Amino acid sequence: MKRILWILAIVVAVAGGLGQTGGPLALFDGGTAPTASDAIDKAYREQQSGVQVTGDGVVSALLSDDNQGSRHQRFILRLASGQTVLVAHNIDLAPRIDALRKGDAVAFNGVYEWNDKGGVVHWTHHDPAGRHTPGWLRHAGQTYQ
Repeated sequence: MKRILWILAIVVAVAGGLGQTGGPLALFDGGTAPTASDAIDKAYREQQSGVQVTGDGVVSALLSDDNQGSRHQRFILRLASGQTVLVAHNIDLAPRIDALRKGDAVAFNGVYEWNDKGGVVHWTHHDPAGRHTPGWLRHAGQTYQ
């Protein structure tokens, strides 16, 4: 955890320097770095799919599993921006989050797919063939991939 915080501090320091020199981050108000919600908001507005995203949100609804084909645990996350996304987590390839409850915080890394309801985040698991960026979910200090 300390290593992640140290790396994050370096990234923030470098990003702050880019914003001050008119680099890419200067395009955002106040020179602040975009958040994961910003990336998903942009993909939603531009109706983009296949966008690798990392972020976090709060569970606003638990849905029944999708058992057609590969089984998926499904739930809705509300992002900091207020937007909601459906998370479809493949439980044939990764462990189910059994303790998941409404109101819980969940971090994610996966692929965003646009739809008119806010979008879907999937590929929140490893790729057994090793050809795709591995995704994950993090809940209550445990990573599911």
